[in-house]
Amino acid sequence: MTLKNQAIQTALQGNWQEAILINKSLIKEDPLDVDALNRLALAYAIIGKPKEARSTYQKVLELDPLNPIAIRNLKKLKDKGLNLAKGTSISGCINNKFLEEPGKTKVVELVNIAQPTVVEALQTGQSLELSIKRLKIFALEGTQYIGVLPDDIARRLIKFIKNGCKYEAYVKSSNQHKVTIFIKEIKKTSRYKDQPSFTSITDSPLALDKGGKIKAHMVENQKIKDTENEDENEEETEDYVEEARE
Repeated sequence: MTLKNQAIQTALQGNWQEAILINKSLIKEDPLDVDALNRLALAYAIIGKPKEARSTYQKVLELDPLNPIAIRNLKKLKDKGLNLAKGTSISGCINNKFLEEPGKTKVVELVNIAQPTVVEALQTGQSLELSIKRLKIFALEGTQYIGVLPDDIARRLIKFIKNGCKYEAYVKSSNQHKVTIFIKEIKKTSRYKDQPSFTSITDSPLALDKGGKIKAHMVENQKIKDTENEDENEEETEDYVEEARE
C-alpha cells in the first residue's frame, strides 16, 4: 500500500493522529502536495487544532488559490463556530456519522459519477444533498452534481421521501473512479414506522420458500419488471444526468 493510500485509510478509520504523521511525511517528500496538505488540515481541525488547520489551508491556497477544498473548509472554520479553539474535538462527530444501524443506514456506491476533478475534491464526512428527479435520486454537493443512487435503492427511498421521511448523506470514500456514500434515516413518518428504510430481498418473507430459500421465479419476475421500467425511462434519465453534470 502506498503512503498516499495509507493516509486515506487512516482518515476513513478515524485514526487522525496517524493521519497527521503520514501526511507530514508526504509533505516532506513533496512540499507542493496540496492533497496531503488538505488531509493534514482536516486532521488538525478534527483533533481540535484550528490554528494549525487554518495555517495549513492557507498554505494550500498559496500553492493553489482556487483550491475548492481549502476555500470551503476555511469558510467552515470561520463561519460555523466549531469551537475548536476551546479544545472541542469533532472527531467523534464525524465518526458517529458512520455508525451503522440495521434498516436505518446503508453504504451505497454511486453510479454515473461526476468528472474526476469534482470527485477528487470530496472529503470523508462531507454532507451531500439527495435530490429526486423523476425516477432517480441525485447526490449533490450544493448545486454540484456528484452521482446517482442505484435504481433499486432510489425506488425504495423515493417512496419514503415523498411521504415525509428524511435522510442524510455523507461522503464515505472517493477516488476518481468511485464514490461511496453513507445514507442515514433521520425521520420516519408514522405511516412507514414498521418498514425499514433499507433492506435486501432476503429480508422479505415473501421472497422465501418454506425451506428458507429465495423463490427464484419471484426474483426473476421482479427483475423483468424493473428492466421494463428502466427501458421506458432510459433516454429521459440520461438527459437529466447530463443536465446535472453540466
